[in-house]
Amino acid sequence: MKLKKVLGAGLVVAASAFLLAACGSNSSSSSSSSASNSKTFTRMEGDTIQTMDPSTNTDAISGQALIDTMDGFYRYNGKKLQPAIATSVAEPTNDGKTYTIKLRKDAKWANGDPVTAKDFVYGWRRTVDPKTASQYAYLYNQVENAQDIQSGKKSPDTLGIKALDDHTVEVTLSEAVPYFNGLMTNPAFFPQNQKFVEKMGKKYGTSAKYTLSNGPFILKGWTGTNNSWTESKNKDYWNAKAVKLSAVKVQVVKDPSTSLNLYQSGKLNDAILSGENAQQMKNDPAFTPRKQSSVFFVEMNQKTIPAFKNEKIRQAISMSINRKELVNKVLGNGSLAADNVTPQGLMDDPTTGKDFAKEAASKDSQYTTYNPKKAKQLFKEGLQEVGAKNVNVTLLGDDTDNAKKMNEYLQSTWQDNLPGLKVTLQNVPFKTRLTRSQNGQFDMVVSAWGADYPDPISFLDLFTTDNSYNNGKWSNSQYDQLVQDSKTTDVLNKEKRWDDLMQAQNIITEQQGVVPLYQRVEAHLVNKKVKNLQYSPANNYNFVTTYIKN
Repeated sequence: MKLKKVLGAGLVVAASAFLLAACGSNSSSSSSSSASNSKTFTRMEGDTIQTMDPSTNTDAISGQALIDTMDGFYRYNGKKLQPAIATSVAEPTNDGKTYTIKLRKDAKWANGDPVTAKDFVYGWRRTVDPKTASQYAYLYNQVENAQDIQSGKKSPDTLGIKALDDHTVEVTLSEAVPYFNGLMTNPAFFPQNQKFVEKMGKKYGTSAKYTLSNGPFILKGWTGTNNSWTESKNKDYWNAKAVKLSAVKVQVVKDPSTSLNLYQSGKLNDAILSGENAQQMKNDPAFTPRKQSSVFFVEMNQKTIPAFKNEKIRQAISMSINRKELVNKVLGNGSLAADNVTPQGLMDDPTTGKDFAKEAASKDSQYTTYNPKKAKQLFKEGLQEVGAKNVNVTLLGDDTDNAKKMNEYLQSTWQDNLPGLKVTLQNVPFKTRLTRSQNGQFDMVVSAWGADYPDPISFLDLFTTDNSYNNGKWSNSQYDQLVQDSKTTDVLNKEKRWDDLMQAQNIITEQQGVVPLYQRVEAHLVNKKVKNLQYSPANNYNFVTTYIKN
């Protein structure tokens, strides 16, 4: 997801004064204080929840909260896809275009209403309805009539989903989707209780009291802007017997040193580290690096800065970045230098078994390899081609310590290696950065994306010409066609689909439609008493079977 999605560039938003005061001097990283002596799991996030509306959610933090408090057809238990409200993982018929999904009869909403097939129909129609303005509506593109609905040509009630009865859903696709079942774990496909949603109106999903759970936990204490919340066990959850935790408590933490102190003083069971703190603790038994299916990259706005339409200028910007130095000396959390915008671990070559991202890097690594001499030459040639002597831009980024350090590094390396490029920094809160990016209010911006499902198309689809997430407006018709072919004519041919995606990856890497920076490896300290903490391919926790051993 990403869950799933849009990511922050580090630890965001100030910790409360209470938490800062609570940072004790206990240096033991295997703290035995109250955080580990209860059934409450304490963790941190880099920012507050943005929304609890499954239709409009786009960021990873809100996505995690939705997965904690809601169930769709399925949920990941580690890398294994398991039934949730569905009774089994459905197999398609009709050449991969029809899914008939049986629902369990004991699932209910927190208000006592049963979860039925109609809840899925309503939720799906609401998400694709243009009136909802869901940025994730494009995930429905292969559902029958979805694109016509989004463009206003058809009514939402023509979407390819039907309630055959209270506990049977039929989904009809316009083309087969190899990753369909994994895609269903994204909150955009979760059911919604029509009566509750319509009663809440515009307030739906804006604070805890305007949400309705059907999952393992119930959200409490989130006002819409505050920096802490609790997810309490839902005693009426259909699988409540499997849920061992009484609650998950979440605190927003800004500073890596603060997160380390909170962990060592027993205030957190799971803390995220970076930079010097991560390097300091990397040999601790509790140190847990989590390789994520997420990539950070720079988008260049071709509308505000016409010079970015020049391929040589984009290539120069990329080749003037020493990515190994960035991940090792600036980030210091074990993240991987990115050779392309698709992360490792999403797909293997159906013939050779080689990882998609690694195979792509073996073909085009020259465009992301640090080569200041070549970069300077390309930049000079690019300026001549666009008839400019210099380029003055503002780099937009998050206002976290990590983001500021990274942006300062980028500013320095670009200005040192590319005479004629002047970079001004603008660091803003995560939510502001998202809004400005989506509205095209930037020259350059450090963005990030996490896999919505384990397939390269989750990334490559973003940069097609008409995709709402293509903020920089890079466009290539051959790229668009290859991505489209991978989803339509070649979708059931594994070898052809692989070739389509690989060619598309080669095009965006060669042209540097976006400039990849790094694949995130998130450094955690996890109390060794925490057991069965599952982590999905979409970078989400599943707390259903997690417990704390006293």
